[in-house]
Amino acid sequence: MKLNIKEIESVSKLEPFKRYNYFLKRIANFEEFWTIVDNHGDVALSEIEENTLISFWSSEEFIKSNLSGNWEKCIPFKVTFDDFEDTFAPLIAQNDYLINVFPVNRKSGFVVSLDEFIRDLNDELEQYQ
Repeated sequence: MKLNIKEIESVSKLEPFKRYNYFLKRIANFEEFWTIVDNHGDVALSEIEENTLISFWSSEEFIKSNLSGNWEKCIPFKVTFDDFEDTFAPLIAQNDYLINVFPVNRKSGFVVSLDEFIRDLNDELEQYQ
C-alpha cells in the first residue's frame, strides 16, 4: 500500500517509540514490513555502542531518508512474516543482533531485542483476532 506525502512526513516526525507503535500496527495489519539489502542481497547492518542492529520499516517509502552514507547503494527488501520467522529471527538470534525499528534521517529508531519485538508484535496481532 502506497503512502501519501503527508503521512510520510508526519510519521517521520514522531519520536522513536511512537514510530515503533505505528510500525507494529501497520505490520500487524498488512503482515509485511521492510529492511534494506546490499547489492549482494546481504542485509544491511549498523552499529551503535558495540551492538549490531538490523533495521526494519513499515513500508518502503520510509526507507528513502536513510539511503545515504554506508547505505546509499542499498535497496529496499520486503519481509513477510514467514520470511521473518524462517530467516530473519534465526539470523538475529544467532548473531545477538538488536532490532532498530523505524530509523529516519540516518538517526536510530526504537531499538529492541528479538524477544521484545516478538512479544510486542504478538500483543498487537492479538488485537486483530
